[in-house]
This record gives sequence, C-alpha cells and structure tokens, in this order.
Amino acid sequence: MSNRESNPRVTVLDSGLPCTDVEVLDPREVPLGGPRAMTVYRTLPQRRRSLVGAWCFLDHYGPDDVALTGGMEVPRHPHTGLATVSWLFSGQIDHLDSGGNAATVVPGELNLMIAGRGITHSEISRPDTRVLHGVQLWYALPEETRFSANHFEHYAPPPVAAPGLTARVFIGELLGSRSPVRTRTPDLLGAELVVAPNTAVTLDVRADFEHAALAETGEITVNSMRVPHRALSYVPTGADTVVIESGAAGARVILLGGVPLGEKILMWWNFVGRTHEEVVEYRRRYQAELGFEAAAPEDAGKPHLFGDFPPAQRAPLPAPPLPITRLRPRD
Repeated sequence: MSNRESNPRVTVLDSGLPCTDVEVLDPREVPLGGPRAMTVYRTLPQRRRSLVGAWCFLDHYGPDDVALTGGMEVPRHPHTGLATVSWLFSGQIDHLDSGGNAATVVPGELNLMIAGRGITHSEISRPDTRVLHGVQLWYALPEETRFSANHFEHYAPPPVAAPGLTARVFIGELLGSRSPVRTRTPDLLGAELVVAPNTAVTLDVRADFEHAALAETGEITVNSMRVPHRALSYVPTGADTVVIESGAAGARVILLGGVPLGEKILMWWNFVGRTHEEVVEYRRRYQAELGFEAAAPEDAGKPHLFGDFPPAQRAPLPAPPLPITRLRPRD
C-alpha cells in the first residue's frame, strides 16, 4: 500500500468534458455451474487485455432471483498465485477454505483470500438469500510473494461522502480513506462508488496507476467515453484524474487501479502461474491430492499443496483436461 498522502478533489461538473484515452471492454456471458447455471458477466481477462495493474479477473453477476437461477454453488476448487476479492451488493455467500477460514460474505464488506502457493475453497450462497448481486475479483501475486502462505482477511470499509459521491474503499487509498488490508502486491486500488443522478465527479488519482471502472448499475461515461451497462472502461497510466458521469438514475461503479504488474502471467482454470510446466504441475498435484488421479511416487511425504477441508462438504470440482496446445503467458 502506498504511503503517499491523499489530497482528494471531487467536483460536480457539467457534461461535455474532453475525452482522453479510454478503452471499453465488453462483457461476455459465462454460465457458473449448477443445473440452471447462474450467469456471470466477465470483463477480465480478455484477449486484448489481461491485466489492470495486478487485477486479472472480474465477474459481475445479478441482481439474480435465486429461486430462478439456483444462486451461487461453487464447491471446493483450487487457486494458486492469486488473491480473490468477494464484494456483494445484495445476498450472502458462505466462504470455506483449506486455510481453516469460514466466513459469510455480506454486502459492503470485503472478504480477501490470498491463495499464495496453494489453497482450496468453496462459495455457496446462503439458503435465506433471495437476490444475489455482486462482483468476484482476482489479482495476481508478484514473483516475490506468489509462493507465500495462504491468508484470509475481512474488512468493513466505512462510507466516505463527497459532493455527488459516496465511496467505500476496500483496497488501497482514495478520497482520504485508506484500507488497512495487506495485499502482498504492488499498490492496488479497489472501491465502490455511488454517484448521484446526472452528476460528473472528478477523482484525483495516481498517474502511475492503470485504472478501470465497471458500469455496475447502468450506462456511465468515463472521461467522456460512453461505457454501457456491465462493460469495463480502461484508463492507462499517465492520467492524474478520472471523470465518471452518471445518468438520470445515478450510478454505482466499481473502480479498480494499480501500478502495472510488469510480469507476464499464465492463467488457466483457477491457477495463476508463469509457465506451462508450472500449471501442469499445479493441476497434477490438485488431481492427486483430491483423489481424482493417482499420485506420483515423488509426491510421497510431501505436504499437501492444497490443504485439508472440513468433512461433510459438497464433492470437490475436478480440474478440466488441459488443452492440446502449449499454454502461453500473457501480460
């Protein structure tokens, strides 16, 4: 986290602001398991952009009627080399992991799980949830921390009010609010912004950060570029302000940022690594440790990479087959 002092400037402006470089990333629909398959809208990663700072994954879902979609039911599965950020707008999700952590994700509160060298977890919406709505985010760990031990943190950020805007800063620093959450990653920003109707707010931001803004509730403009509902706008480094404008209904926006990671990563399924061989080994170890495939003789005596899990849980997810082509890292 940066030690730089925040000097926020938020102003309410007229429309018609000059347009600066903004790239708009449209979402793709992805079914998230189960017989009825809750749909998520994925804007990261994409072929043309894998990272925003260290942020490498963004799923947006809801508001979903759980009676129709079945809600979220993601049984035990693995992660390596990344951290997951769960952030809800409505509903509740039970989190359980092999680091010994059990928690309930509730609206407006951060659950951060750092996978490090390996972890498994499950995410199941609670039976009393009627409407499920939120985002699931991942960021990649840099070389110096990606083999560290797994870790879990919870944080309830206080709302910060400014003209035309209310914010909750769950990672990093903005508007004078600083999250205490330790990310093990170069400087990051993650915040929920609620913008008043027909308002443009100018945020002073770090020019060494890349930024991205998710149009969570409806269309917005970012630096005068139209961003449709569920799309993600990308602002490269060099900009020291980001201007977000709402329509007549106002807007809720997820703002992400960070210094460029500066490393090529390889993402496949739920693993983040650096080489094809690493990911193949992660898959092999997971399949062997959970009994989907036979263990190799050299695994005898090794501590489990993906940990133990409490009994009487849903059956874990097997890893999918590897592609027939060699996996390649991207930046």
